[in-house]
Amino acid sequence: MDFQIALLLGQDGITNGAIYALLSLALVLAFAVTRAIFIPQGEFVSYGALTLAALQAGRLPGTVWLLVVAGALVALVELVGAARTRRWRGVPVMLGWNVAYPVALALVLRWVPLQTASMPLQIAAALAIVVPLGPMLYRLAYQPLAEASVLVLLILSVAVHVVMVGLGLLVFGAEGSRNPSFSGERLEFAGMSVPAQTLWVVGCSLAFMVILYLLFERTLYGKALRATAINRAGARLMGIPTALAGKLSFFLCAAIGALSGILIAPITTIYYDTGFLIGLKGFVGAIIGGLASYPLAAVGAVLVGLLESYSSFWASAYKEAIVFTLIIPVLLWRSLTTHHVEEEEE
Repeated sequence: MDFQIALLLGQDGITNGAIYALLSLALVLAFAVTRAIFIPQGEFVSYGALTLAALQAGRLPGTVWLLVVAGALVALVELVGAARTRRWRGVPVMLGWNVAYPVALALVLRWVPLQTASMPLQIAAALAIVVPLGPMLYRLAYQPLAEASVLVLLILSVAVHVVMVGLGLLVFGAEGSRNPSFSGERLEFAGMSVPAQTLWVVGCSLAFMVILYLLFERTLYGKALRATAINRAGARLMGIPTALAGKLSFFLCAAIGALSGILIAPITTIYYDTGFLIGLKGFVGAIIGGLASYPLAAVGAVLVGLLESYSSFWASAYKEAIVFTLIIPVLLWRSLTTHHVEEEEE
């Protein structure tokens, strides 16, 4: 390996690591707020990329109908709950978000194809379809078991992952898609040609991390999420609705996943089940951060990207095994350095 090859491999590693960093931040956020290891995080990567590909091809994405059905189910559950408690105050707003919005979006996309629209508009439409599935998923699957143990939530996440993969195959088919690059230009840097798409990936990842930081530090909703992550029972006693915190965390997870899929779709072909492996690599970064530290998770994810890139040069057949083996020394080190384990309250 000469210096030029090392630079190219480092470039690929940083690009992949930027995506893994976003996913690891989402996993840490979901676990901190809801105690759920959000295995379906990777499915939003595939959903975002393939939804954008369908819009660019002039087709109505199948995720639109998933949004309509999921919204109807959420509305039904909420109406049943309102009838039992006789609290109808928030029902009109709930129906607007879960019924009127998906139906209106489906009608607009059906009669106004976005094939010839600008790419920013296409990306906005793809995010508008996929991101609301996050809080709907939380309401249908996770909120009823919000007080369950971590093990039960893990089993639930596996079940949700299997269902979402099956739905992805149903609505997208088995064929993969690769979206056009945001920019076809190439920049010369230190004697190396860097595709503009790589800069888009790294730049958007850094920008989203800054936005998340400002959200948690400067906004009321962000502080509510932090409070719920630190002490769920205490946040509830202070009047913070933990159900809303869960929905907001899943909204952010869905946004991060969909954006990640849109960013990497011009670099690699995305299939309905591609997101699972990408999400697992983000999970390795989250494990390095102990599922608690956002900076450590981001650094660990970049390390995973670099390790994957360089191991693909030396031992391409074993690169996945090498990446996932990284979990073993991390878990061993944490088990040796952890001196106190809090018992879970019954």
